[in-house]
Amino acid sequence: DDKSEHIHFYGYGPKDIATIFFYMLIAIILHAVIQEYILDKINRRLHLSKTKHSKFNESGQLAFFYLFSFTWGASILTAVKFMMNPTSLWKDYPHSRMLFQVKFFYICQIAYWLHALPELYFQKIRKEDVPRQLCYICLYIAHISGAYILNLQHLGLILMVPHYLVELIFHASRIFYFSDENKQKGFTIWALLFVMARLLTLTLSVLTFGFGLARAENPGFSIADGNFNVLTVRVSCLTAVCLTQAWMMWKFINFQLKKWREHIQNQIPKKKITNIKSKPTKKEPDRG
Repeated sequence: DDKSEHIHFYGYGPKDIATIFFYMLIAIILHAVIQEYILDKINRRLHLSKTKHSKFNESGQLAFFYLFSFTWGASILTAVKFMMNPTSLWKDYPHSRMLFQVKFFYICQIAYWLHALPELYFQKIRKEDVPRQLCYICLYIAHISGAYILNLQHLGLILMVPHYLVELIFHASRIFYFSDENKQKGFTIWALLFVMARLLTLTLSVLTFGFGLARAENPGFSIADGNFNVLTVRVSCLTAVCLTQAWMMWKFINFQLKKWREHIQNQIPKKKITNIKSKPTKKEPDRG
């Protein structure tokens, strides 16, 4: 048919390394532009301390990235309609053929998180913050690269979009908090969505690895065909996802407990002051 549209599909290979390196350099340039022309100007107006200055820069950079990635990922999900049919996560596996937008999305994601490693040196991050940032950067690289290489792009894309939305709300709330400490409503919304995102991630992962791929029509291991549907790979992937979600929930619970304790400690001095003021003072006897 002359009116039919030709759709080109793409795979992955060794040449992706050069492409990722190229976009990693672009990410470094964009990082510097955002820092110099946006975040530094805001920092001069707020007059933040060194600790808050470092966290503000981190949240500012990540907020831009999460907003861009969430918008892009949501547009791909809307166009491809993965969410309309959950069985597409494991049906016709391996998904070795990708649309251009899906492949380019993964290339940019891997490039961005790889660029974050040298940025730890370029931005002169405080030594106390390096282990924390290095931990979540490596987790992002491992999970996104694993989904890309194991041809689990559909599952990875569906899990990344809600996760990026939750992280966007958190870092945006932290930016507003640094500008005005009374603005803390965003953290409440983030807490609710954070738990929902963890449940969604675990549910889809168990369905995909525990039921969908286990009952697929083409089980087997073949690097040439990109088929990694074997028990060892499925168990390893599901274990990695579950451990990561458990670690994130543990950090989340500790964060909430810390905030709760700080709130109680701030309330105790106020109660003492009000109690002291409420004590009746003895009247001095009248002197004639």
